[in-house]
Amino acid sequence: MKKFLVGISILVAFVSCNKTTEAKDFKTAYIDTNKLLEESTEAKDIKAKYEAIAEEKGSRLKVEADKLEAEKNAFQAAAQKNGQEWAQQKYSELQQREQQLQYTQQGLAQQIQGQHGAEMDSVVVKFKKIFKDYGKNNGYDYVFGTGEAATVLFAKDQYDITKELIKIVNDKYKTEAKKEDKPAAKK
Repeated sequence: MKKFLVGISILVAFVSCNKTTEAKDFKTAYIDTNKLLEESTEAKDIKAKYEAIAEEKGSRLKVEADKLEAEKNAFQAAAQKNGQEWAQQKYSELQQREQQLQYTQQGLAQQIQGQHGAEMDSVVVKFKKIFKDYGKNNGYDYVFGTGEAATVLFAKDQYDITKELIKIVNDKYKTEAKKEDKPAAKK
């Protein structure tokens, strides 16, 4: 295992050294993605749209919640007059309605959050294309992203060594698997 790790380390160092000698200067930049989303008009509009939807639908649910609360208060006074059996049945009904109201609130929140998330995801996809085009048009080698999701937003294909490393790792894995199969076959 140590030989394998040493071999991979040497190969990675060798490949990366070859890549860095090819490129002398890199033109790089970064984008604060959190700030971009906070200050983007489109993102602000989407946020405002879903806040308004949540408020409007939430106010409808508040009316139902207030009505239920009033019934609970009336129930306490009526329970003494109508007896224990009636009180248990009515209390059960009120609990079911309260639980249903909670489920409705949770469902609504999930629905709004899902729709908001889907719309924001499409904005992010649009932004990534913009970043890529901007990087290409302005001669950047790399455009990095900062914020919660720090990633490389654009990079020239010539600096991507992922395919080479995948081939090296896979070839090494196949070689080791063949070595392990041979002793097992001798037994």
